[in-house]
Amino acid sequence: MKLEISLFRFDYKSDYLPYYTKNFVKIKNEKTLLDILNSINNENEFEYRNSDNFDVVINGTYTNVTISVDDLVKNFGNDIIIEPISIRRAHTDLLINDEDFHQRLSILDEFVDDEDIKKYKNYKIYFYASNTLNFEYDYIGDSVLLLACDLIEKNKVNEENILEKLLSYDCGAEYHTSLSNRIYNIDSSIEEKINSLRKKLKLTKDVKEQNLNLGKKSNINFGNFNEVKEIKHDFNDFNIAYYKGLNEDSQTINLLSQLNAKIINTKTLNSDLALDSFHINSDFTIKLASEIMLDAFDNSADLLLVDNEQTFELFDSNRKQIQDSCGREVILPVLHKNELAKLAIGLHNEVKQSLDKHTVNPELI
Repeated sequence: MKLEISLFRFDYKSDYLPYYTKNFVKIKNEKTLLDILNSINNENEFEYRNSDNFDVVINGTYTNVTISVDDLVKNFGNDIIIEPISIRRAHTDLLINDEDFHQRLSILDEFVDDEDIKKYKNYKIYFYASNTLNFEYDYIGDSVLLLACDLIEKNKVNEENILEKLLSYDCGAEYHTSLSNRIYNIDSSIEEKINSLRKKLKLTKDVKEQNLNLGKKSNINFGNFNEVKEIKHDFNDFNIAYYKGLNEDSQTINLLSQLNAKIINTKTLNSDLALDSFHINSDFTIKLASEIMLDAFDNSADLLLVDNEQTFELFDSNRKQIQDSCGREVILPVLHKNELAKLAIGLHNEVKQSLDKHTVNPELI
C-alpha cells in the first residue's frame, strides 16, 4: 500500500506563509499514523510530538495519531493532508502555541484541583476542533464546557456558581457549534454533555419553535415529498451543493443519485448552524450561513439544496443579512428538496408557484 501525504510545514522564525511537502510513503511495518509520521521524519525531519497523546487534522477532520493505518485509509483514502490542530496558532510544522487553550481554564480556577487540570488537558482536541473558533477567537471553548459538566457532577453544591461563571463570559456557550462532524469517531456523549449544560444555562430553544426570518418571510408551501420513480428532466448540466448539516437526508440523497448532476462536496456543507440558539445569537448563525453560501458559490454551485423549511427560510429569507455579513453579493438560488423532486418528475406548473416566491428565483422553468 502506498500513501500520498501532503504535510503542513511552517517555521514562524523564517516563513511568511505555510506550505505543504509531498511525501510518498510505502506502508511496510507502520501500524498507526504516528508510525507514518516517524517514517516521514526519518527521511525528512519536521516538528511534531512523537507521542500517543498528539492530535492532528486529517483532510479537515480532527483525530489522534493512534488511528490505525487501516482506519486511516478506509476513512480518508490514500491521498491525505496532515495539518496541525490550529493553523492559526501553528509555530513550527505540526506544533502549535496552545496558550489560548490553557488560559481558558482560568474561568473555572476557583473550582479545580490538580486532577481536574489533568482532565482538562485531555480535552484539548475539543477546544481546537470547534468551528466556532474560526469566527470567534475569544470563544469560551468546548473544553471548558466539558470540564464544567465534570465539576458539577463531582460537586453539585458548586453548580449555581459554575453556571454563573459561564454566563458571565462574553463569548460563552451560546456560541457552541456541534463537534459531531469534525472529530473522527467522536463519542456521542460529548455533545450530549455540552447540550445538557446549555439547557441548564437556558440558552437553547427547539429549532421548530424558532423564527429564523430576519427579513421577509417567504410563506411558501412546499407540500409533501414526491417519490421519484421516473425522471423526466434530469440536471446533468447543473452543479448542486447540498447542505446536509449534521445529518444527511436519505430522500435527498436518493433523489440526487438519479439526477446526473454534479454534486459539490465541501466541508462547510456538513457544518452546524447553531440554530437552537438563533433566538439569542442570530448574528452568529448568519455568519455561519454566509460561509456556507459563499463556499458553495465559489465552488461553482448553481443551486444550494436544503431538506427542510427552517434551513430554506434561513438561507433564502435572510439573504440581505447574509450578504451584509460576508460583504459580498450572493446570488446563489436556494431550492427545497420537494421543489427539486417536482421539477425532476415534470410538475412544472405546480412548482412554479413556489419558485416565484423565492428571494432569488432559480428560473428553472
